Amino acid sequence: MLLHEAVQFPSSPVHQTMLTQSEIEDLFSLINKSRDRPSLASGSQGSNRTVYSSEERKLRRMQSNRESARRSRYRKKKHLENLSSQLNRLRIQNRFLKNRVASTMHQHLLLSLHNDHLKSEAIALMATLSDLCGILF
Repeated sequence: MLLHEAVQFPSSPVHQTMLTQSEIEDLFSLINKSRDRPSLASGSQGSNRTVYSSEERKLRRMQSNRESARRSRYRKKKHLENLSSQLNRLRIQNRFLKNRVASTMHQHLLLSLHNDHLKSEAIALMATLSDLCGILF
């Protein structure tokens, strides 16, 4: 059987596919049409690809490069903005932590002075207790 010959089917619907004869004939006609068309891959039969001259390719490449450079500048700008924002956040955090360290050091100094005062008071009370024990015994 040749590719272009019509296939004859019985008039009743095909039971395996549940398609009528006319639906099957339509499908085969579509298949045969696609076989009759020239191949898109063959250069001698014609092609859907647009052929550009070297000048057109150069212009298209230049436009593509401009768009790529524009996107690159945009990404760089956004990255710089993000870094600047991060720098500001870190500066604020650093200032906060420096203040906290200064406050903690001040608190430490006050507590050390108070501790020294309590130690000297404890020494004085121990001496007084020792004197009282000496008197009683």
